[in-house]
Amino acid sequence: MKNPSQADLELVRRAFLFAQKIHENQKRFSGEAYFTHPFEVAKILADFRADAETIAAGLLHDTIEESNLTLEDIEKEFGKKVAFLVDGVTKLDKVKFRSRQEANAESFRKMMLAMARDLRVILIKLADRLHNMRTLDAMSDESRRRIALETLEIYAPIAQRLGMNAIKAELQNYGFAAYHPLRHRVLEARLRQLYGNRRDGVAKIQQAIATRLDQEDIAARLVSRVKSPYSIYTKMK
Repeated sequence: MKNPSQADLELVRRAFLFAQKIHENQKRFSGEAYFTHPFEVAKILADFRADAETIAAGLLHDTIEESNLTLEDIEKEFGKKVAFLVDGVTKLDKVKFRSRQEANAESFRKMMLAMARDLRVILIKLADRLHNMRTLDAMSDESRRRIALETLEIYAPIAQRLGMNAIKAELQNYGFAAYHPLRHRVLEARLRQLYGNRRDGVAKIQQAIATRLDQEDIAARLVSRVKSPYSIYTKMK
């Protein structure tokens, strides 16, 4: 949040306490308290500089599915806008598919429809998926591969379309490591062998180029990036 008002802070505080109470006796697959998930989702949304309603909805996004609460309960406590966002995320979570092909096409349509109504629903889903990918090790092998493939095929491309390249890269890295663990390890090891600390190497090259450009009195702005194992893998294919 940028320059939050007292009302904004109060909304987030109430959502925090409310979600903490709803999830207080629930556990994740890892055994940790369930509330750590919506709390981390809210932190990711705060890093996105989302508004108070979005952060509150991030804290509350699992309350309907994980309790006897209704959408009317959320609206009564937090207003129509927060309830609308929670409802949007809940509906996306309930989408079921009969095939992988249908899942790909239908998920994109559902996502685009949600974006057309309120982009913040997509931000919450991306934050939700990102934290799930960060904690994927607690899942079974089958679940990890399914979630990883879904992340690579659906969520990472949506993040890219929104210009959220840092989120896209993180989703791709976790997805690749979970879906093709051996290929990920081989590429990671090879990159370390070739370049060591790649960021330091790139910085040295960039500095050398900048020095030479300055010597030649050429005005320039240098931009660099380190390619990820997944990006390299897709080009190899």
